[in-house]
Amino acid sequence: MRVAEWLLDSPRLGENTSVKHIAGRLLKQPAREGVVAAQSRLGQLMCRECGNARDRRIGQDLLRQAARAGDQRAQQELGRIED
Repeated sequence: MRVAEWLLDSPRLGENTSVKHIAGRLLKQPAREGVVAAQSRLGQLMCRECGNARDRRIGQDLLRQAARAGDQRAQQELGRIED
């Protein structure tokens, strides 16, 4: 989880598509286990970076779960998406 966040927050690395893919893979299991921060970051990543509708729907579901748990980033991202 920490490595994924570091990769995504790193100015140079965070823009690289393959780095985003690795970070997404690292966030997947914690998100499945209900880690709110992982759900939020993976949801944001999937909504912003994935080209297909299925992945965007999954990303929105993850953001909704995190938003219900009180995650501010997820709530803001959902507000942007659903407006």
